[in-house]
Amino acid sequence: MRPAGPRDPVTGPESGPEPPYPVRLSGPVIKGFGRGSKELGIPTANIPPDGLSQYPDLQTGVYYGVVALDPTRFIYDKEKSTAQTVSNTAENNVSTKTPTILPAVLSIGYNPFYKNTIRSVEIHIMPPLSSPSPTALHASDPATKPGSVVFHKLPDFYSTNLNLLILGYIRPEYDYISVDALVEDIRVDCEVARTSLARKGYAGYLEDDEDVPDSVKEQRNWLRTF
Repeated sequence: MRPAGPRDPVTGPESGPEPPYPVRLSGPVIKGFGRGSKELGIPTANIPPDGLSQYPDLQTGVYYGVVALDPTRFIYDKEKSTAQTVSNTAENNVSTKTPTILPAVLSIGYNPFYKNTIRSVEIHIMPPLSSPSPTALHASDPATKPGSVVFHKLPDFYSTNLNLLILGYIRPEYDYISVDALVEDIRVDCEVARTSLARKGYAGYLEDDEDVPDSVKEQRNWLRTF
């Protein structure tokens, strides 16, 4: 069960990712267990767990990182905060579109609350850090009380290739006494991920900042290569 007590608001070294991070995973978005969006109200993008074999020491748990989606199948307009899927007939017209890198929180494991027997990689893609966080709580707005938070949702993009760069670890997997308790912990995960990624040592993975080490630029290039 989840330990009692408050959560740390950030995780990971202040200076940026340290080994084994960044961890690269990629693959087409596949159908998962069908619970994330329907039962929990938390849309997730699942990718095949095959790539985990390259990281045998990576433990189960919740992580934060950044993602990019193949722009010939999915386009996110950061300036307008809009997203759309691309039909096969329109692919040639957008082949030169630069993929948007977005923040993400993800779980790797078996989800003890649902007693899964198959390991999965479930990714919740969040809006840009420059946009308001839908999972932040505001005392003046009763609509954002625990149990009523609306998580970020994108149009369906099954079969779209996704590149994921894991930058840090948040917590282990836990079992919960209720669905509401699980959803609230995931809400906090989103906030921990956003706060952690906003730090100088991590922001360069999201933004096209040239004043970053070449290693960070190389990781950004990998994210955008499809």
